[in-house]
Amino acid sequence: MFDNAVWVKSSRSDSQGGQCVEVAVTPTTIGVRDSKNPDGMVLVFTADGWAAFLSGVKAGQFDH
Repeated sequence: MFDNAVWVKSSRSDSQGGQCVEVAVTPTTIGVRDSKNPDGMVLVFTADGWAAFLSGVKAGQFDH
């Protein structure tokens, strides 16, 4: 699904500590992965799911 995808590292990722998130967009899905483990699991969103997730992040729903 993401074999030919272009992965983009988040501008908010910690470049010093290696805590980096990468996102790839395909015509049907959005993938999120840990840049330290590019062959590992990918969290997959639909476009609607991604929009809802981003809304939640912006609203502080995932803040600790």
